[in-house]
Amino acid sequence: MTENARRLTQAALERLVVSTVPWLSCEDCFDAMDGYVEALLADASTAAPAMDVHLAACPACAEEAVSLIILVAVDDNTDPEPALRRVRRPA
Repeated sequence: MTENARRLTQAALERLVVSTVPWLSCEDCFDAMDGYVEALLADASTAAPAMDVHLAACPACAEEAVSLIILVAVDDNTDPEPALRRVRRPA
């Protein structure tokens, strides 16, 4: 190993070992994102296990979900915090 080798952060390590069952691809996640966000803003306890697992393991899709939650919540004048807590929690 070289001196310049980068060490994994705890967050990166956790993303590497998170369960991916049930499986959902980024493309499938993106296709379902609008409905998922609308459902979460209506009721943050809405069941969506594949989305939850994917967002816990995929920072890019999770970032997209957070942005969309904030955008829709502002547009609809609703509180985004329950939905944001749901997206940001570990699966």
